[in-house]
Amino acid sequence: MKRMAVAAVAVLAGALATTVSPAAVAAGGPSADLLAAMQRDLGLDARQAAERLRQESAAAVLQRVVEGFAGESFGGAWFDASTGKLVVGVTDAAKTDRLRKLGAEPRTVAHRASDLNAAKAKLDASQAPSEVTGWYVDTKANAVTITVKRGQTQAARSLVEKAGTLAKVVETDEAPRLFKDTRGGDAYYINNAGRCSVGFSVGGGFVTAGHCGSPGDAVTGVDRTAMGEFAQSSFPGNDYAFVRTNSSWTSTAKVNHYGGADVVVSGHTESAVGASICRSGSTTGWHCGEVQAKNQTVNYQEGSVSGLTRTNVCAEPGDSGGSWVSGTQAQGVTSGGSGNCTSGGTTYYQPVNEILDAYGLTLTTG
Repeated sequence: MKRMAVAAVAVLAGALATTVSPAAVAAGGPSADLLAAMQRDLGLDARQAAERLRQESAAAVLQRVVEGFAGESFGGAWFDASTGKLVVGVTDAAKTDRLRKLGAEPRTVAHRASDLNAAKAKLDASQAPSEVTGWYVDTKANAVTITVKRGQTQAARSLVEKAGTLAKVVETDEAPRLFKDTRGGDAYYINNAGRCSVGFSVGGGFVTAGHCGSPGDAVTGVDRTAMGEFAQSSFPGNDYAFVRTNSSWTSTAKVNHYGGADVVVSGHTESAVGASICRSGSTTGWHCGEVQAKNQTVNYQEGSVSGLTRTNVCAEPGDSGGSWVSGTQAQGVTSGGSGNCTSGGTTYYQPVNEILDAYGLTLTTG
């Protein structure tokens, strides 16, 4: 019975991986502008961009299947753009054959994902010096990576001791900060002063970054007319907020593409590590890149924020709170990062699913 169940799942996974053509993706899902942005930022041609979205969609479904099959031996998973497959780490080598039959690329690893998450949780409960810029479960390295300013590795000693053999220290030139200098997006203004970006429309308002405002702060829209107020906000620790809008504003499923047709959000299925991702923000517009890691803790000067997703997409001050999408699936809202869109950088976003769950909100979809 178990063998038949596994075979059935393999057939399902195979069907998902082969029945959606690149042409169908381009026609029925992501817009031509979205594909063009992927071509620009990921170095792909039109067919490669459509094919990658097809592969990533299949990988997102397969990831749920293989994680359940691997059970306690699950060591993490990520999308490998070079092969178009989902790579699955597993501590039990006996499960590799079946994982391969399911359509995944198995890799035997030393540490279980549950152990890595537990080690990271210990770091989340710790005080970190300013020389430490963040930490996250590094799925590809099968370790808890701690990032420190260049030449300051000793500053991470106490955190390394807590994480033990699961820790990996990496020096960086990054200096993460909140994108709060000028607030942008499909712009909204806080107390007629600061400016941030709308993340995604939800029932009764929209979600955005928590560092943009506090409960009770007044919000005006892009046209400077009254829009509503911050109903809930969490920062630091988290970086998300819910703005309740007034009756003059209507929620839509659109995301500003800045120069192209609006992207219409159709859902909020979380993409895998390694998947392509695009961001919208008022300062720098529309940019794309890849998901590098999930559940990262970033140690901002204003306080640590956990549960963020790390990307190699650029951003600049004023992009705070803006939308992140993978295809037409909502992913999160901009928190902060380092670098800029001239030389490149690292940007973190707060996953939208956590925001929806925390506040009991429903995403507006089209």
